[in-house]
Amino acid sequence: MNWQEDKLDGNNRLADGDKLTEEKKYAEKDCHKKLAVDCFSLVWTLMDKKNRTKDEEDKMIHAAHASRFHWGEIGTPVERERGEWQISRMYTVVNMPASALYHARRCLEICKENNIADWDIAFAYEAMARACGVRGQKAECERYVEMAKKASEQIREKADKDYLFSELKTINW
Repeated sequence: MNWQEDKLDGNNRLADGDKLTEEKKYAEKDCHKKLAVDCFSLVWTLMDKKNRTKDEEDKMIHAAHASRFHWGEIGTPVERERGEWQISRMYTVVNMPASALYHARRCLEICKENNIADWDIAFAYEAMARACGVRGQKAECERYVEMAKKASEQIREKADKDYLFSELKTINW
């Protein structure tokens, strides 16, 4: 029997009363991580694809949420906020502005609640700008672009800063 087949109670006890072994806990964490990473990569592949079908858009939406779910189970606040960022980005691609804004806000909240800086906070502002742009909120979009630029002063790696600025140029206002 593998960890997926085990029935656990609220105290991590198996149905037969045995404590969940460290090996099973490790296997579960490994599985969550693999699924989170694989789903995250799939979303990027589908976002980059020209002429996605409706079924591929549905798959992309579900994969983005699945990745975030798995990071939520085992990840740090950084992985959780990056998951929210990707979901927001994906929703801008499929033109679902309300959902994009919701997840951009969650990304920004997680960054602020956990003092996450460097390029993560800059990209949280980028997500807000992009979501506002898709919503047609030009003034808010411009405000968040400026906040992203200001936050870029915290980015240590030049390549990361350059990437942020290249992404800011792709926002439709």
